[in-house]
Amino acid sequence: MNQLNFLIGRGHLLTHKIPPPGGGGSKEPVYSFEETIERLKPEFISTSEMLNQVPDEACPGDYAVARMVMHPAFIARSFFPTGMLRATRLESVGSRMVKVAPRKWNKKGAPKSCSTTELFVAGKRGAFRNLAAWASQISEDSKEAKELMGVESFHAFTAQERIAALVLETTTCFEVGIHLLPEEDFSLVYEAFFIFASQLGVDLSTDHLFRVGNLLFIPVHCPASKIKQLAQFTLIRVIRPMPKLRGMRPLQRNSGIQINCNLPHAQPLSSEPKVAILDGGLPEKHSIHNWLRGYRKSDSQEVDDPDALEHGLGVTSAFLFGPIEPGGIANRPYSFVDHYRVLDRGTQAEDPLELYRTLGFIEEILLSRQYQFINLSLGPDLPVEDSDVHAWTALIDRLLSDGNTLMTVAVGNNGERDWPSGNARVMVPSDCVNALAVGAASETSVFWERAPYSAIGPGRHPGLIKPDLMMFGGTPASYFHVLCPGVAPTLTPQLGTSFAAPYLLRNAVGIRAIQGDALSPLAIKALLVHSADPGSHEQQQVGFGKIPEDVRDIITCPNGVARIVYEGELTPGKYLRAPVPMPKGGLSGNIVLKATFCYASPTDPQDAVAYTRAGLKVTFRADTDNGATNARAQQKGGFFGMKKYQTEAEQRSDAGKWETVLHGAATFQGSEIPKPAFDIHYNARDCGASTQSAQKIRYALIITVASYHTELSADILEAYKGKLVRIEPKITIPIRL
Repeated sequence: MNQLNFLIGRGHLLTHKIPPPGGGGSKEPVYSFEETIERLKPEFISTSEMLNQVPDEACPGDYAVARMVMHPAFIARSFFPTGMLRATRLESVGSRMVKVAPRKWNKKGAPKSCSTTELFVAGKRGAFRNLAAWASQISEDSKEAKELMGVESFHAFTAQERIAALVLETTTCFEVGIHLLPEEDFSLVYEAFFIFASQLGVDLSTDHLFRVGNLLFIPVHCPASKIKQLAQFTLIRVIRPMPKLRGMRPLQRNSGIQINCNLPHAQPLSSEPKVAILDGGLPEKHSIHNWLRGYRKSDSQEVDDPDALEHGLGVTSAFLFGPIEPGGIANRPYSFVDHYRVLDRGTQAEDPLELYRTLGFIEEILLSRQYQFINLSLGPDLPVEDSDVHAWTALIDRLLSDGNTLMTVAVGNNGERDWPSGNARVMVPSDCVNALAVGAASETSVFWERAPYSAIGPGRHPGLIKPDLMMFGGTPASYFHVLCPGVAPTLTPQLGTSFAAPYLLRNAVGIRAIQGDALSPLAIKALLVHSADPGSHEQQQVGFGKIPEDVRDIITCPNGVARIVYEGELTPGKYLRAPVPMPKGGLSGNIVLKATFCYASPTDPQDAVAYTRAGLKVTFRADTDNGATNARAQQKGGFFGMKKYQTEAEQRSDAGKWETVLHGAATFQGSEIPKPAFDIHYNARDCGASTQSAQKIRYALIITVASYHTELSADILEAYKGKLVRIEPKITIPIRL
């Protein structure tokens, strides 16, 4: 009989603060000061001339916006041009990633096109008129001059550049994202835009506007012919045709053939987890009453949509029972569930504003702070874009930034669309950095692969690795059977990421039900990523991989394996050491170390390229007695190996540290790592620049140590008696023979 080795908790009691390491020197500029002035002065003049031609009524408070592209070698937070912007009375109101071929660089060979940061800088038009004269007067040795030498180009942000997609003549509804000015009152921008739009005959849907960070999203109605005129408003960031909601019609229609099943008689395993499904509602007749804690309609005055009801019941069935075997007995639910109807007949009407109406319903539920676990299997029919953050993503990320809620989001069923164009990429809002984006696997066995319809990555950066995780979602060769409407429990064969996401949430809630409140939602998220297996599949298609079907494989370990949980807070700018626990006398032979960091981060939606405000730089130390790093762990960009997922420019910057999930593994000889540890440095930024006012953030770290030492878990507990403890399940777990 195999012994069950449970999770080991309180790893944070081993951590301690350490002094910062010695700093590095400053980077040599690519361009000389003379080259910089000669190159940028004409661009400053040209930018000012173009902005002077914009109608006054399109410049609220005389403000305008230009695009300042940074050289690819100077895109790290430490190179943010704070001094230059302050001296010129400009301010950054957002950023995005662009590709440029710099005129010159400090590497061998001719410059090549690569990713870099483009800042949107706002100021009064007089400030832009003064730029050329300012550049001619500053001292070459000043901080402002050094920052100026990191600028690659400077241009006006034109009306045409604000229109993000092809506009058809028949399109009459658009969504507009507008930059807000951090130092100015909200009303200055909003009222100016209202007046400007009204003069053009453009109707604003003010009941559906959303403000997230320094962006204001407003739906507008107008003929397509007026969009170019509307785009002259200088603080507009983006205009696009209003996306539609993803269709709720199932990928697989019910054939009408009755497929019977049996539902369990037992109550859920635990009544403690608070879970919500946000979907299309439930039919009047269904068979899940025993496990339904509550059913609420976000708009009680609106009637149901039949397709949405079938979808909503299927998604809730997938959470409660997972895939149900035809003719078999469904699995016992881990918890009760609340279902919210956020989609209804109104959503399926021709009015495209229902995209924002639905987001309003979701916001209300998230703001209630009632739930630890939420599933969302819907969203805009819009693949992720690198240049801009959508309102859905921005709002959900903001409301999840405290780390108290684990939310699963279906990535979409567009994986068979054109890959090169980006139409097969994960759909909004599965590009959230504070949620788990779930793709669909083809089957439950070890021979799984990505279901062909499941959307692919990459996500935006940060949030590069998307989908996060995979779970069985069904295929025509192996359907995902869920309950269909009716009092008697009958099944319908389905497939889609809509069912994979709640099925994965079921396992997350299963961990909470079994372990009780010993693990936070953030720690459970880290455990799920930690347990995932990508197999031999490309990360672009499967993210970190598929999680085990059986929760026991996540919360228990075989002999020779110990899994330690750390949870705590990080202080900005400080360094924390997290030792890897070892038994007394250390270990010999081959040792496999695996580590996963997860943290929730505040976000800046206007800064697509600097979206997360918190980032971790984690260094693996092989022997903390002498401060040594292990060359093998460092040679691919550190223990977490982000280099293979980054461009050259991102490798030269600090890009990898801004990902909210870090996961890696390495094999060592015991003699190589006598006293291993992870040194953690929490970096903070605000709108892409360094900040001194950031708050502490919560983190979860999971470390697995595996060796031939069969009593490893017990011996680690013995070596750290009084600190580390076994996290005992709150219920009895059957032992597998």
